[in-house]
Amino acid sequence: MRRVDLGWMRVFVEVGRAGSLSEAAARLNITQPAVSYQIRRAEGEFGVALLTRKARGVDLTAEGRALHDILSRAVAQVDALAEELRPQPRRKALRLFTDYAFSSLWLMPRLHLFRAAHPELELQIVALQHAGVRAEGEMAVVFATRAELGPDAVQIMPEAVVPVCAPALRAGLPAGVLPDAPLIHLDAEPGAVWFDWPSYLRALTLVRDPHAERGDLRFNTYALVIEAALAGQGVALGWRGLVDRLLARDQLVEAGPELASPERGYFLVATGPRDAAAEALWSWLRAEAGLSSG
Repeated sequence: MRRVDLGWMRVFVEVGRAGSLSEAAARLNITQPAVSYQIRRAEGEFGVALLTRKARGVDLTAEGRALHDILSRAVAQVDALAEELRPQPRRKALRLFTDYAFSSLWLMPRLHLFRAAHPELELQIVALQHAGVRAEGEMAVVFATRAELGPDAVQIMPEAVVPVCAPALRAGLPAGVLPDAPLIHLDAEPGAVWFDWPSYLRALTLVRDPHAERGDLRFNTYALVIEAALAGQGVALGWRGLVDRLLARDQLVEAGPELASPERGYFLVATGPRDAAAEALWSWLRAEAGLSSG
């Protein structure tokens, strides 16, 4: 059986679709004589006329229509396979550094909104105990004071804390005896810039029975602190913005007065100029925090 040379296949398919040699040439970005040459080759292979010329354009003959039906499907399948096999360009990758508390309690419940708004971007969240920007053009959400970060940092969550616990535990606490309840502590390095239970109690001049400390719990990550509070293990300090969703759902309830330190909190920081992708993330974080874009 003689093998057919199919080098003219795509040209013939395009001529059949366009109904014109010149239009097919334009679509394929080749010359009209080159198109005519390939059609002659096709007709030479089959020994029949595949086209009839008209004053304006061409028509397929009966043999040409039969061949075009087969080849147009084949060309479409080849194009689809080539698209699958061809290496796809990587989407623009962004990295956002932050701590475990912010990433799990504030960012994760909102992350689907950013992905829906910017499906072309690939976002990598890097959660660290002590977050900070690592390289030029990267950004971070960090807990710090304004004095530490300078004027370019954008505060997206001022520090305000309120004691929180499970509803069942709060119902069992007589009014006014918060200092004697089991407390859940977040361990931190000396000199940490956020509220802890000792600084909270001192600020409100609350005196605690030393014997009450025997029932306290301590964790090294805030996510575990909140999990213990949800399980009714004690009272934790809840940061506004991080525990709001849990309070709104009555999974946690307030168990004491609020204490604020507006000069501290979560700040959005970046190094170097921001490209369009980084600007999209920057603006989205500001908007989700209730700030105007900028």
